[in-house]
Amino acid sequence: MDYSDFIVTQCPETVIYIPNFITSDEEKHILASVASAPKPKWTQLLNRRLINYGGVPHKNGMIAEEMPRWLLTFVEKINNLGVLEDKKANHVLVNEYLPGQGIMPHTDGPLFHPVISTISCGSHTILRLQRSAGGEEEQQILVEPRSLLLIKDEAYHDHLHSIDEYFEDKIDERVTNLSLCETTHESGTVLTRSRRISLTIRHVPKTSKMKIKLGF
Repeated sequence: MDYSDFIVTQCPETVIYIPNFITSDEEKHILASVASAPKPKWTQLLNRRLINYGGVPHKNGMIAEEMPRWLLTFVEKINNLGVLEDKKANHVLVNEYLPGQGIMPHTDGPLFHPVISTISCGSHTILRLQRSAGGEEEQQILVEPRSLLLIKDEAYHDHLHSIDEYFEDKIDERVTNLSLCETTHESGTVLTRSRRISLTIRHVPKTSKMKIKLGF
């Protein structure tokens, strides 16, 4: 796929934003499937909860697990883009963000092939990018429902990404992808958050189909 029309040029290389990557029906299907996940699948963190599908990434290697059938359609959509090059996605992280919840600045690091691909459902959010080496440079990306956000290259390796713990977001000149968004937003517009579900689809290079034996 040619991404050139979807590159966020004001961001470091390379941030790609594709609006309406999935349909409204696909979004409803994702939300319903996540809502029906058994409670034990969820991991409760301090400020949000999540589900790992495909296995739990670990520095010693991820023990591969079969993904639910409903997820495979969206994994294949990412694989068909070619953004993972010769790799295939084998891990999906489902994050739930309620209004007022977010995630601290971080990088995804060496556990993953250096491409983040995230499908958003339900609510918008604002993702912040800032250089990890002490710089104050910051970009903001408006992430709409049904969109796909791709982060790779310098943006993956040298920048932290985060979501502030806000109940609403104000659009201003720091939002770099407004020209690519489905909806037109004027500066000063305030958007109220609702429940957001994100699917972060990635490739974990170090995997095993066999359970790791633990010795003492």
